[in-house]
Amino acid sequence: MIAQILFSVLSALLIWFSLKSFRDGIAYLNFFKQELAKPPSEWEPMVTIIAPCNGVDQGMLANFGALRDQDLPEYEIIFVVDDPADPATDVIGTLRERSERQIKTVVALQAAASSQKVENLREGVLRADDRSEVFVFVDSDARPSPGWLRALIAPLRDDGFGAATGYRWFISEKPTFASELRSVWNASIASSLGPNTQSNFCWGGSMAIRRETFERLNIRERWSGTLSDDFTVTRVMNEAGLEIKFVPQALTASIESCTLREMFEFTNRQMKITRVYSPKLWVISFIGSGLFCSVMLTAFLIAVLSSSNTLGVWVSIATMLAVTVLSVGKAWMRLKAVKLVMPQHADSLRQQSFTQCTLWLLTPAVFFLNCTAALFSKTINWRGTEYEMVSATETRLSEKKQPHRRYLVI
Repeated sequence: MIAQILFSVLSALLIWFSLKSFRDGIAYLNFFKQELAKPPSEWEPMVTIIAPCNGVDQGMLANFGALRDQDLPEYEIIFVVDDPADPATDVIGTLRERSERQIKTVVALQAAASSQKVENLREGVLRADDRSEVFVFVDSDARPSPGWLRALIAPLRDDGFGAATGYRWFISEKPTFASELRSVWNASIASSLGPNTQSNFCWGGSMAIRRETFERLNIRERWSGTLSDDFTVTRVMNEAGLEIKFVPQALTASIESCTLREMFEFTNRQMKITRVYSPKLWVISFIGSGLFCSVMLTAFLIAVLSSSNTLGVWVSIATMLAVTVLSVGKAWMRLKAVKLVMPQHADSLRQQSFTQCTLWLLTPAVFFLNCTAALFSKTINWRGTEYEMVSATETRLSEKKQPHRRYLVI
C-alpha cells in the first residue's frame, strides 16, 4: 500500500512537471514569434568577432564563410589558435583569400592553468580593433544565419543588458541514431532560454558583450584559471545585476554527425562542467532525470506485468499517456520555433520531426547517466587535452605544453 501511494505521488509530480514543461513550450514558441515580429535593428557599431579554434571541425570553411557573410557593414573577425601549425590556419587562409573582410589569425599561449578556449579568448580580446564597441564570441562549429550578428548585438544598445546570447541547434550532416539523440538532448537545454532575462544564461558559442561592459567587469581576468567561458560570464553578469537577453535569431546550427561514443563524451562533458560551475542546476538535472526514469519504467512494468485490472494499472497507463502527450507537444512546439529562425535549414529540420518527437523518451536516461558520471569525476577530455576542474576558478591540465610566441599575428 505504501509503495502504491508513493508511486501515485511521484506519478502526479512527474505529470505536473510535464505540464509545466508543455506550458513553457507554448511560451517559447510565442517568444520566438514576438521577437521575429520586431523590425531589424538599425544599430551598426564596429564589432569584433572572436572565434577560438583547435583543429578542423566538420564543415569548418562553410562555418567561417557564414561569419564572413554577415549583413552588418563594419566588423572584423579574429581567429585564435594555440599553434601556428594548427590545421585550422589553412581553412582560415582559404577564407581570407575569398574575403575582403578584416580577418586576423592570432596565436595564443598554450594554456597552463585554464582551458585552451579560455586562453584563446583572453588573447583575442587584446587584439581587437581600437574602434570596436562590441565583442562577439562564436564557436568554430557554429554556422550562423546572415542576420545573426545584427540580431545578436541589437539588445546591447540598451545599457540594462549585460550580455546577449544565442544557442546551438545540432543538425546531422548524415543522420545517425547517436547524432539525432544528441540533438534532442541538446534541444532540451536550448528551450530553457527565453523571455526571462533574470534566469537566462550565456552560451559562449554565440555571445555578445559591449566592450565597455567587458572591461568594466574585468571579464578577461575573471576568465583566468577557468575552464568554462560562458558559465563564468553568466556568474559575472548575475553578480553585477545585469540582465542576459536571449536572442532567438542568434540560434546557430552546428552541422555535424557523431558516434554514440562521441555523443556520450559530449553530454558527459557538459554535465561535468555544470556540476562544477552550477551545482544547483546539476542537482536539479539529477533529480529530474531520476524521477522521470524511475516513474516511467515503473509505470511500464506495472502496465505490462500486472495480471489484474487494478487502480495501479490505470494510474500507470494514465501517467505514461499524459507524459507522452505533453512531451511530444513540447518537442513539436520547440521544433516549430526553431524552424522560424532557421529557414535556411528547413529541409533538415523537417527531417528531425520524427526524432524530436520520439527520442525525448531516451534523453532523461542519458541525462541521468551524465549526472552520475559527473558525480564521480571532474576530469574531461576536450579537443585533445585532459582537464581537471578543481573548482570554478581553478583548472589543472594533465600535461603542460611548451608555450610559444604570444603575439604572433598572421
